Amino acid sequence: MALQNAITDVSGIRVGHVDDREALTGCTVVLCEKGAVGGVDQRGGAPGTRETDLLRPMHLVQKVHAIVLAGGSAFGLDSATGVVRYLEEKDVGFDVRIAKVPIVPAAILLDLGIGRSDIRPDAEMGYQACMRATEDPPQEGNVGAGTGATVGKILGDIGSMKSGIGTASVEIGGGAIVGAIVAVNCFGDVLDPATGEIVAGARTTKVGPVQIGGDEPFADTQAVMKSLAGKTILRFAARTNTVIGVIATNAQLSKEETNYIARMGHDGLARVVRPAHTLFDGDTLFALSTGTKKADVNTVGAYGADVVAQAIYRAVLAAESVGDIPAAKDLIHRAT
Repeated sequence: MALQNAITDVSGIRVGHVDDREALTGCTVVLCEKGAVGGVDQRGGAPGTRETDLLRPMHLVQKVHAIVLAGGSAFGLDSATGVVRYLEEKDVGFDVRIAKVPIVPAAILLDLGIGRSDIRPDAEMGYQACMRATEDPPQEGNVGAGTGATVGKILGDIGSMKSGIGTASVEIGGGAIVGAIVAVNCFGDVLDPATGEIVAGARTTKVGPVQIGGDEPFADTQAVMKSLAGKTILRFAARTNTVIGVIATNAQLSKEETNYIARMGHDGLARVVRPAHTLFDGDTLFALSTGTKKADVNTVGAYGADVVAQAIYRAVLAAESVGDIPAAKDLIHRAT
């Protein structure tokens, strides 16, 4: 069967989105009810996570049953409670004899500065995301955890652009597949992985009498940071950033190897987000191994980085503008 360039091409993976379009927030659930070996790698200085320590090697629990990606900052971690309830109703979880405890790690992004800050993903939203989860290719752009995502925030919300959530997959031989889904809410700019050109990020903006950036549409965040203005402008930078996502494969991997896949996935993140892993970001990638296909861990990790990069790129291309915050397709349309 032909791949559909989505994380759901990986056997055992279902994805569900729920969002509030008025509040501009939401959550995305990656379900693996039969259990998947899990790993995680967190970088950047501002993470918001749940149940990540148990994913590391030398810890008892080997498999997880879902991963939650959500908006709402730390408030959004509540959405994982609804996922736990859904899985408990299905009698899914880690058997501790007196009960089966669903293992549901989660990561959040901070979207409180867009839409309504008093409405965040909650347990009911997480439950409903599970109810909507399917093996179909998940919708991309302003949905789920990507509903309130923005990028290019060196000047705070001024000059930022709308982003979203994206997915991608690739077959690496012998029936082994690697896929990813990523919600993109980064401080930096997003680049085209093929050309290295900025496709979404901080726009050239006038702050009082000072123009940040040159004549191009994009200011180039890293260039601004290097400039004289950049040395002082960082105090205006938004603290509302992070990239969160999941890499999944049907290759058979150990817990240590799955953690290594999550680590290598950050290579793909850094390839298309510039700068990445700043103190203003809480970049977190999970990894899941669901199957029995034989594949070299180095190959899985290398292509895991590729699909992460592609998913991030697709997230900004699929995004729709919100209010006065434009999306990449708006600038592309104007250019053509």
